[in-house]
Amino acid sequence: MKITFHGHSCVQIEVNGKSLIIDPFISGNSAAVTKAEDIKTDAVLLTHAHMDHILDAAPIAERNNAPIVANVELASYLGGKGVQTIGMNIGGTVDLGFAKATMIHAFHTSSITLEDGQRIYGGTPAGFIIEAEGRTILHAGDTGLFGDLKMFGELYEIDLAILPIGGHFTMGPEHALIAAKWLGAKSVLPVHYNTFPPIRQDADAFVQSLEDAGIRGAALGYGETLEL
Repeated sequence: MKITFHGHSCVQIEVNGKSLIIDPFISGNSAAVTKAEDIKTDAVLLTHAHMDHILDAAPIAERNNAPIVANVELASYLGGKGVQTIGMNIGGTVDLGFAKATMIHAFHTSSITLEDGQRIYGGTPAGFIIEAEGRTILHAGDTGLFGDLKMFGELYEIDLAILPIGGHFTMGPEHALIAAKWLGAKSVLPVHYNTFPPIRQDADAFVQSLEDAGIRGAALGYGETLEL
């Protein structure tokens, strides 16, 4: 299993020649090293409707004839644009054939920004637990720290937790460290930092704090990968 970090909260998980991509925000990120049009994937998963998580979702899905997996409101909105979607909700599981994705709750907001700047309801924000090849990956989505992360740590043996550390809009490094401990994660990949000035953080310092707590950490550069 290979995990590629495309920047911000976008990661791609490859399993046996298949892959899924989560929260593709590539063309709008000036630091990205991968072009959205070069992404090859079998499914697109969206944690919530903010533009820095869905910007490239529809074009990538269309080019790859791949479904978008999202909450029912966001799936309905994107489906109305002619994109293949799978609508689901908190607690549900979708079997993609090569991986299973369970939607878990996150504490954040979610809205769809229309072309005229108006915002409409984008459904409940979420994270995903991905199970494939006997491995379990938790992508927390955009969230603050909340106690049920302990429950997910009890329910699942988490090989990799993908956690936001930017602060301001999500939890910062201190709370992300607590989340990693509560989840019992074997390793952690920090995301959602340094894309914009308000979320600038020292990811290497966060990784060091993980290692001091006995947890493996990896602060990947854009386009870099790790293997589980």
